[in-house]
Amino acid sequence: MRKFLDANMMVSYLTNQPQFKNLKKSYCYQKFLDALSPRLKKAIGFIYIKNSTLFIALSHPGFKMELNYQLDTFKYNMNILQKYDAKCSEMRVDKAVIFNSKKVSIIKENNEIESTVPYYNEESTGDFDIIGSDDDLVAKFNAIKEKIRCNLK
Repeated sequence: MRKFLDANMMVSYLTNQPQFKNLKKSYCYQKFLDALSPRLKKAIGFIYIKNSTLFIALSHPGFKMELNYQLDTFKYNMNILQKYDAKCSEMRVDKAVIFNSKKVSIIKENNEIESTVPYYNEESTGDFDIIGSDDDLVAKFNAIKEKIRCNLK
């Protein structure tokens, strides 16, 4: 029990230091995002507050119109969070702005699969006999042998 209290006190002490003020802000940003619906979480790439303005970056430009109708709700939610959570007491918001972002979203979906081009190693050594008398066919098989040998290196 004593170690748990010591760890909490240490983290609390560190987050209250001026050089670690971004830790406190990221806690508040994450708490704000957790209060949103999954659909809105997916629409928001990241958020930050500067000069009492809440900046909301979109994960995709198609969400802009939908989120424009939610600006007052976002301001209200951030001010409620600021009012009821002591850690977020400095997060006052007077204005909210939505913008398109080229940066990657913080929130990742678990079912997201990255598509990659598979790469296969060459299994053949290019050692095969050519049976036939057609010169064009023999030349094409020899070209295939050379390509196989080049892929082995």
